Formats: sequence, structure tokens, C-alpha cells
Amino acid sequence: MNHRAVWAIYKVEMARTLRTIMQSVISPVISTSLYFVVFGAAIGSRITEVNGVSYGAFIVPGLIMLTLLTQSISNASFGIYFPKFVGTIFELLSAPVSYLEVVIAYVGAAATKSIGIGLIILATASLFVELHIQHPFWMLGFLVLTAVTFSLFGFIIGIWANGFEQLQLIPLLVVTPLTFLGGSFYSIDMLPGVWRTISLFNPVVYLVSGFRWAFFGHGDVSVEISLAITLGFLAVCIGVVAWIFKTGYRLRT
Repeated sequence: MNHRAVWAIYKVEMARTLRTIMQSVISPVISTSLYFVVFGAAIGSRITEVNGVSYGAFIVPGLIMLTLLTQSISNASFGIYFPKFVGTIFELLSAPVSYLEVVIAYVGAAATKSIGIGLIILATASLFVELHIQHPFWMLGFLVLTAVTFSLFGFIIGIWANGFEQLQLIPLLVVTPLTFLGGSFYSIDMLPGVWRTISLFNPVVYLVSGFRWAFFGHGDVSVEISLAITLGFLAVCIGVVAWIFKTGYRLRT
């Protein structure tokens, strides 16, 4: 393992965050705070509790997961797409750095930034509502696992994209709607039977449910299923990334 190469790429990606701190950190935190205020005020006045938890506290895991997914994908996809856009990807491919080291550096940096933003949002939410995390170890575990998984997914999108429009296509048209419909602001148990069944085909439901279980000790589906679905998606992403580097898909053209 070329630790210097990994650290060099990682440091460059983290430095880019500091140069764009308004867009990278402050903007998502403000947006999430507005979600919290608007949904907490508009819906919280009508729904006081969900499964014995105040509505304000109930939506905190969903808000963190919403930001975590979008930021992980955005950070990783832009991180690998920009070298393709400016042409420096060829220098990276010809350098004495293995594909594994490249993935670890880019995905590690994207996941680090997303986890940091998630923890900042958690600290911000604690100013609005009283939070008691029942399983802090599992909360951090789900946070890291989700960030790494969707950073890998974003890495795939960054390689696949041929332009900035494609770079935003999947996050805006697929991931964000699935997140809003994945129980971020409500429990799927509140839905009629047929819609609850349909919601179970949404993979984001399992991510939000597992993360919410770490906070309150209960979720819409069992934590074992949530963990299995997340690990399964991680395995798929790892397989796709391995195939991309093996075939050179959209890396050398």
C-alpha cells in the first residue's frame, strides 16, 4: 500500500472542501436546519409524536440521512469527474498508484466530509430538540457505512458521467426523491397497507430505518434487514468499481 500516494490524494480532496467551505459545509447545514424548522413547525403542530418520540426528534435521523446520501454522492462524483474534465486523470492512471489506492483516497475523502457534515447537523439538531441516542456505537456505524457506500456510488457516477448534466442526473432525479419517499419525515407504518408494501421496495427505507433504530431503539423494519441491505449495496458498488478499473470503462476515452 502506497500510503503517501493515498494521503496526497486525500489531502488534496480535503483541501478543496476548505476552499469551498460555504458550498461544502455551511450550505447543507443551513438547508437542513430550514427543513427542520419548516417540517417541525408545519407538521409537528399536527403530529406530536411518532412511536412515542416527539416529531421534532423523529425527523432528525431522516434529515441527517438525506444530507449524508446527497453529500456523499456529490463529493465523490465531483472529486473523480473533475480530473476527467480537465484531463489530469491520465496523469493519475499513469502514476505508480494502484486502483485500490485511488479508490481509497477519493472515497475516503468524500466519506470523511459527509460524516463531518452529518455530525455537524446532529449537533445543530440537538439545539432544537432533546435527543437521546440509545445505540451510539451503531449510530456511528450506520453513519460510516452509509457514507462509504454512497461515496462509492458517487464515484461510479463520476466515472460514468460525460458532462455536468449527467453528474447531477441520478442524484436529483433518483436519489433525492427516493430519500423523501423513504420515511425521512414519516414512518411508513402510517401509510395504508398497499403503499407501505410499495415503500418496502425503496432501498432508502432500510437506510433511514436502521439509522433511526440506532437513535430510538425501533424502526420501520428490523435492524438486521437494514444492515443486510446496506452491506449488499456496498458489495454491488465494490464490484462495479472493480469492473470499471479492470475494463477501463470511461477512464481512457
